[in-house]
Amino acid sequence: MTDSLRRLRVLIRRNALEIIRDPLSLIFLIGMPLVMEVLFYAIFHKLTAQFEMKYLAPGIAVFAQSFTTLFAGLLIAVDRGSAFLTRLYVSPARPFEITLGYALALIPLAFVQSVLFFAVGAVVDPSILSFSIVPAVLACVLTSLFFIGAGILLGSVCTEKSIGGAASALIAGQSVLSGMWFPLDGMGEGVVTAMKVLPFRNATLLVQNALNGTDDPRADIAVPLLIVLAYTAAVFVLAAVFSRPGRDG
Repeated sequence: MTDSLRRLRVLIRRNALEIIRDPLSLIFLIGMPLVMEVLFYAIFHKLTAQFEMKYLAPGIAVFAQSFTTLFAGLLIAVDRGSAFLTRLYVSPARPFEITLGYALALIPLAFVQSVLFFAVGAVVDPSILSFSIVPAVLACVLTSLFFIGAGILLGSVCTEKSIGGAASALIAGQSVLSGMWFPLDGMGEGVVTAMKVLPFRNATLLVQNALNGTDDPRADIAVPLLIVLAYTAAVFVLAAVFSRPGRDG
């Protein structure tokens, strides 16, 4: 156990340093959604409830996490291309330690993202400033695990050149199927059903309800949370399966 924790600390530190060494990607990952948050609120909040800050800030926070999928996927795909993962596989490090080493290095990034989006949202619209921001940030950390796991999975099966297209599909899914940009009224029944069973809208609803409160915690908190956690478990299991020796290069 002690050796395992030591190896995990080394991997987390190494991966965190790799993340910090790419400041342009960090600026894109955090800066662009922040601009979207302020801009969309300024233009649209008087036109539709979708863009009131109490809905927009949580929606943007989860939407930004989808970019973490690309960030995580690139990190792993680059390591595969440089044979770093090959060296890890012949080291004493176990597969779950390698996966956790990437995931735990990315969680602080998701936390900082969430805090910034809610902080900027509270500056723009002080009405959202309350203690409920704390559970909303914690909910964001939970939802970020799905996108981080998806990034690890895609990075394990895609090359450095193809990861962008694969991750873009998930980013588009979060944008279109989360319901954050438009109301569900008038949408087809099949689309609404898909949105209810996929993780994208459930992740957004979980954070929105954590911030704004709910009269039905089971339907509005527990159900979205369980759906997101189920998809999170699935992507991490698949990532562990596909990130085996012999798949790099």
